[in-house]
Order: sequence, then structure tokens, then C-alpha cells
Amino acid sequence: MAHVSHKLKNAFEGALAGGGDPATSPLYVFGPFLKLIVVAGVAQVTFGTSIWLVILTIAVVSAMYRLVMSWVTDGSGGSGLSEEEFGSWAVKVNAAITFIEYTLTFLVSMAAMVTFIADRIPVLNNKILWIQYRTLIAILLSILTGWIVNRGPKMAARAFGPATAGVLALLWAMVIATIVRYGIRLPEFHFSAFSGEYFHFTLGGYVRILAVMTGIEVFANLVAAYDGTSAERGKKAFTSLLIIMGTTAVTMLIVGPAIYELADPMNAEVSVFTQTMDVLLPQPLPLIGTLVGVAVLMSASAASAQGLQNLALGLKERRYLPPILGKVNEFEVADKPVWVEVAIVSVCFLFFGTHEETYLAIYAAGVFILLSMTGWAVTKRLMRQMREEFSLGMLGLIVGTVAAALLTTAATVIIFEERFLEGAWTYLLFIPLLYAFFSYFRNLLGAPSALMEYLGRLDAAQLAGFGFGQMSVSKANGNGETVEEIEISWQPEPIEKSVWRDKRIEIKRIVVLLDGSVYAAQAIPYAEAVARATDADLVLLSSVKNETAAQQEALEEVMAERRVYLDWVAGHLRNSGIRTTTEVRAGYLADTTKALVEEQHIDLVVTSTVGKSGNPHWLSGGISSKLMRQITTPVLLVQIKDEQAVVTPKMSRILVSLDGSILSEDTLPYARAFAKAFGSEIILLAVPQVPEVKAYRAPDDAVTQIRTQMESTMDNFLEAVGRSLREDGLEVRTMTQGSMPVRTIVSVGKEESVDLIMLTSHGRGGMDRLFMGSVAESVVEQSNKAVLMVPVYEEQEKVPEPALGD
Repeated sequence: MAHVSHKLKNAFEGALAGGGDPATSPLYVFGPFLKLIVVAGVAQVTFGTSIWLVILTIAVVSAMYRLVMSWVTDGSGGSGLSEEEFGSWAVKVNAAITFIEYTLTFLVSMAAMVTFIADRIPVLNNKILWIQYRTLIAILLSILTGWIVNRGPKMAARAFGPATAGVLALLWAMVIATIVRYGIRLPEFHFSAFSGEYFHFTLGGYVRILAVMTGIEVFANLVAAYDGTSAERGKKAFTSLLIIMGTTAVTMLIVGPAIYELADPMNAEVSVFTQTMDVLLPQPLPLIGTLVGVAVLMSASAASAQGLQNLALGLKERRYLPPILGKVNEFEVADKPVWVEVAIVSVCFLFFGTHEETYLAIYAAGVFILLSMTGWAVTKRLMRQMREEFSLGMLGLIVGTVAAALLTTAATVIIFEERFLEGAWTYLLFIPLLYAFFSYFRNLLGAPSALMEYLGRLDAAQLAGFGFGQMSVSKANGNGETVEEIEISWQPEPIEKSVWRDKRIEIKRIVVLLDGSVYAAQAIPYAEAVARATDADLVLLSSVKNETAAQQEALEEVMAERRVYLDWVAGHLRNSGIRTTTEVRAGYLADTTKALVEEQHIDLVVTSTVGKSGNPHWLSGGISSKLMRQITTPVLLVQIKDEQAVVTPKMSRILVSLDGSILSEDTLPYARAFAKAFGSEIILLAVPQVPEVKAYRAPDDAVTQIRTQMESTMDNFLEAVGRSLREDGLEVRTMTQGSMPVRTIVSVGKEESVDLIMLTSHGRGGMDRLFMGSVAESVVEQSNKAVLMVPVYEEQEKVPEPALGD
């Protein structure tokens, strides 16, 4: 699956954009293939037969994809068709296999690349301790590739864009040189290859060169990237496929016999392709060919990493993946999946080496699972169409498609039978694990809106979840004619009526958490200001850990010191007219706070972001973050300036972040209460979360329409909220801007010189907090403003039990 950042004008552009992976396959598939049959002494009989079987597979699968491209023009390709025909289980199986395939593409391409480099620099095959130098080179280049890809598609395009054109030129140069030297000599097909001792090696050779089919799905993903009607886009994408797969097939048929004749597969120092290139091409073309091969193989690794980025973003929007893994960086790409891939690849290189044949079996297995699923999905679609309207032409298509489905399924079975112990078994482990992983987060997060399900299926890179609204998307037939207008809504589910207007908040009792440090004391002026403005009672709470009975005497001593300290603070507050009481309790602060909140019906908790240790509570998982997982009372987090700072707080401007959901509106009653008490201006902010990119992988620039309508809808939503708040006599401004929530909230808070940011926060803990992350958490980390966080829990959630430790 590939993300495309511009419209493709013609088929050749599409071939260059998506052909890197399949075009490189002839560079590395012949080595393992020849090693098998030459050592066994059966090459004379089985070589040509295995080649022709692969050519037949290329032909029938390509024909099958012509149908896929005419039906599925939104860019989701064969995977999208499988999901339409087989349902949600196909989504998760496809995603699991695709994740594995992207990682294996990176592995195989990078391994083949260092093989090409070692062909020219044999010393790289030597070892330092137990590790070959080529392994270290492979790891360093993997890290470099990951770094480039994570700096955005423009950087990757500049670095790797010309590589596919280079490898096409190299392959055709090899074809022409072979014809000039030997004429056209096609491999010989022997029926005897299917009998006796030859049969096993014929199939074994077939399996080893099936890797030439890798990347064929990318052309179905490219359909949405072309100019023109649906029919024109499908035709251009198929022509792009023919350019690349045709080049691959011609190379197999013309150059293949020359490789068999000229190369020594037992030469461990130089690959068979490089040996043949050195004989066929005049100097310095072989050296240039090596450089081209290195560049295109590195570009194939980069393309797999970009594909993984897009897969992660699509799965995140469909809620099969935790948000943290789909979170975009400053270059608006999901960088974490790429670093996970680089880490996996590096470990594999260290433990299993950098020879591409080690990974080819697993690589081909996943490709053909996906191809066979696509084949049966096409068959199912054709069978349904034939029931509606029978014709001989339709019957012929079904026969051909069934043949393709049977061939790809048979190839899958053969691969697993031949290479099961060589790595194919890993699919039986990883697919169920990834399936369970995706299912867990889908159940945890719930189904997305119809719009995000649609965009997520397109691997809509650079898009994230956004509020609510409605738009029409046209559905075209094979001739590009509009046959149906579909209304897509992006209203949060379940659809609920706003109830915040009827909620009136009264702050009568406030607790401020103190531990005797100068850091915690900086929360006191905020608590005093709120208590004075709302005429609330103030409770000063301090907690002392009591972990063992042996510490009892020390505990009582510390508690006595805390009482003296709290009494001193309370005296000053009472003198200024604030009703103040004190509480010193034994135990963990999160637990004692929760108990006090419940016992005394506390309406607001005030604490600093740094405690006695001098470490930020939120970053260390301390009291601030634990409180949000245990209570339903809002928490006002006071940012620490320095040790001696005593800041008299202002509340002249309050920033309230809304995303259009019912849960985010829980901040509004508190915003109204604070604004009334302090006479504050309220700034209502909505972040659409649609980055500024030049083009999108959606038909007829539908996403651009979605963005415009969504922003208009969010503007209307904020204005409606603003009108309601103005009816209460408050000063309100509205802003709809940005694309990344955390960055936008922090930036607006700074630019507008706000005094308080209000957010809602889910009370997640443990692994859920690690994986799913939090906008509120990131805002607290990155902003220097006080933050009021309102804990929210959906209906199926409950407040977790306390966790020990501050």
C-alpha cells in the first residue's frame, strides 16, 4: 500500500512511483533458485519449467488485477475488495499480513542491497567477533533510511525518487546486451520436470522465484492517484502494472538463461546477477549498475517504511491501533512504526544475517496469502454479478479468475509446504497475535464514524479523526459515470444531545495538595485565588507514606512537622479571609486525596506539576497522572516556574479546547463558572486535525471537500457554543485552526497569552495509557500554562481502583 502525494499524469509516472519493489526482484531471486537446482544436478530439466510457471502466474494475477482496478478506484486495492467481500475479519488479517510484508520488504531489500555492495567490496563479508561487517553496514543504512522516511514524503522522494527509473534502465540494458550477445533464447519447458525426482525441485525453484510477484498490489493502490475518470484511472494503473511486470517477465525470460549459463551460484563472494552483469555489460556500466541496484533497493526499503506509516495511520483512524502508534511527528508522518520496523530489522540482521535468501521464503508466503484472498474476493464478486446478469463473457471471466485464485492458493500451499521450517511457520504465530492486537483496540476504542472508516481504509496518510458533519461522495461505475450519491456523516457515535447548558457548577470546597516543598507551595496562590473568587472553603492536605511498621516513629515525626507547616500556611490564609482547614494523613497521596475528595465532597483539586522530589508529576507517573485515573473531580495543575517563584495568578483569559464530541463539552460548565467568577474572556478552540497537504488519496479530491465542510461545521458548532455563553454575559471568541491538537493548543495558548487551559482527560492507566496516549497529557508536558483537566469516562468505563505508589 502506498501513499501518493501528487496526481499522476500517465502510466509511466505511475510505474516509476510504485514499481520500485517489483522491479528490483530480478536482482536477487536467481541466487537461491540456482543454488537449489544446480547443487541437486537437476537444473537442465527444471530451470526453464520453473521460469515458465512464474510467467504464467504473473499473467493470470495481472489479469485478475485488471478487474480489481476497474472496481476499486479509491486506492484501497485488493485489500479493500477483500474487506468488502469477506467482512471485518479480512481487515485484520490483511493488516497483519501487510505489517509483516512491509517489514520483510525492508529486510529483503536491505539484505540484497548490502549483497550488491559486498559484491564490489568483498572485505565486508569478513567478521568482527561473530558479526560480519556487512551486517553493521545494513543496520546503519536501515537507521539512515528510517531517519529519511520520518522526515516526510518530500525528503524521501528527493532521496529515492529516480531509483526506479534507474533499475528499469538497468534491466533493459541487460535484456538488450543478452540479445546482442546470444540472440533470443527462451527457457526450455520440460514436462518431465513434473515427474519423479524433478517434481520437488521444479516446485522448489518456482517457490524461490515467486518473490517477483511482490509489490503488485501497489498498482491497485495507485488508482486514485491518477488524473481522469474512474475508468481512465483504472486503465492507467493497469498500464503501469504492465510496464513493471512486463519488464520483470522479459528479464526472467531473456536474461534468466544467461544468468544460468554465465554465473556460478556457489560463489559466495559475488551474487549471480552481478557476475552476469560483469560479463554482459561493457565497463563502466557494471559498476553503474551496482550503484543503481543499491539505490533502488534502498528506495524499496524506504517505500516499505512509508507504506507502514500509512498503514498505521489508516488503522489508527479505523481504531484497530492505539493512537500512540499512529501519532504524527513534526513532519506529519507516523514515525514510531518506522522505528519499530528498523528495530525488528536490526535484530534480525544481528541474529540471522544479511543474506536475502534467509527471508525470501517468509516474504513470498505473505504475498501469496494476500493474492489468494484477492483472487477469491474477485471470484465472489463475479459470481454475484453473474447471478444478477448472466453472459458468456462473464462466465469466461469467472473461469479465468477461478484459475487465478486456484493458482495463487496452490502457490501459497506449496510455499508453506516447501519452506515451512525455513520461516513460513512464523505466519501461524504472528497473524493470530496481530489479529488479537487489532481486535483488542477496536473493542477498546469502539467503531469509528463512517467517514473515518472510509478514509482509514484508504490508508489516508496525514489525516486524523475529526469532529462531525456530513458530505456527499459520488460512486462511479466502470465507465466513470456517477451511479450513486452516498451521504457520509462524521458525527461522533453515539449521537447525543448536548447537555452542558443545563449543568451549573458551584465550587464550594477546594483541596490543595502540599508536601512541604517550595514547588508544591506554588499551588497555594491559585487555590487562594479560586477560593476567593468563588467564596469556597479551602482544605490543605498533606500525606506521608507509611510503608513499614518499623518506620512508625519516623512517620509520626514527619506528620508532626507537616501539621506545623500546614497550620502556618492556614494561618496566613485565614488572615486574608479564606476559610481554611488542614488534613495530614498517612498513606500514598493519590489514595488519601481520593478518600478526602469522597468524604468531604471536594469540587476542585489544586496541585503543582512538580513535587518534593523536583521531578514533574506528570512525566514520572506521579500524583498528577494517578489522580486523573482515580477521581472524577477536576484537577487544576499549576506549572512550576522556579524554586522561589511566587506567582499571583491572573484568570483574564481562558482557552477551552473542543473537538465536537459530547465528552469534550464537559469543560464548558467549568469554563462558564471560572469566567463568571474572574470576569475572564473565553477562547473556544477547535482543531480540525487535517494537515495541510497538496493532494489526497481520495477520488476527485473528496478529502479537500471534507476538510472545507468540516471546518465550516466546526465553525458553526463553536459559534453555537459561543452564543450560549454570551447569553450568560460572558466575552467569548472562537477559533478553528491548525491540524495537530497538542501543537495548536500550546501555540494558541502562548500567542493569546492565556492564563488557563481547560481540557478533558480520559482516566486511563497502565498499558492503555502507554499505548493510547493523551492530548491533555502532552499539553501539560509542553505548555507553561496552568491546566484545568476534567476527567471524563464513557459509559462502558469505570473509575479504576487505586494503584499503590505516588
